[in-house]
Amino acid sequence: MIGRLSGILIQKQPPLLMIDVHGVGYEVQAPMSTFYNLPELDKSVVLLTHMVVREDAQLLYGFYCESERRLFKSLIKVNGVGPKLALTILSGISADEFVQVVKNNDESGLIRLPGIGKKTAQRLIVEMKDRLDDWQGEDEAGLDKTTTASDNLISGQDIIKEATSALIALGYKPVEASKMISKLDKQNQSSESLIKQALKNTVR
Repeated sequence: MIGRLSGILIQKQPPLLMIDVHGVGYEVQAPMSTFYNLPELDKSVVLLTHMVVREDAQLLYGFYCESERRLFKSLIKVNGVGPKLALTILSGISADEFVQVVKNNDESGLIRLPGIGKKTAQRLIVEMKDRLDDWQGEDEAGLDKTTTASDNLISGQDIIKEATSALIALGYKPVEASKMISKLDKQNQSSESLIKQALKNTVR
């Protein structure tokens, strides 16, 4: 199993990124919480990873810190919660916030996330509560703290398109994603910052 990748970031289009490790390009899916901390393209990056092996595919998921990876691994053990929904949860709410929502039996805090209905929210609270009794949050683990998220020099329209596409990939309908982005101030913003603001607005 692959538990960690260290290499050069050569592609990032949420939720997919690619890391070149000694000439081999690893495709990795990651939550937006990790994308916010990625360096510029062609810069060094380190990610903690979790590999999911299926009959038809071998999928690699990457995380900025151990707490995110640990929560992801717990989430995919819940009945009806696959890796895609787990990424959506981690993209829309921080690991520590998720723990607090579960401990407070706050169904509405989960239902605001795309792909989570009342029954799934109830199941998450019931099945995750015992697993989170000894939860201890962590600030960082994988990435170099000196790196910062940044877009290449691309047009404003391309940034809006990237942000909208990322929201759709996270489970929002195209009309919803466009509406979420349209409400934001897009002046001098990166696609990651637009996505972050849009997701924050949905959980207020």
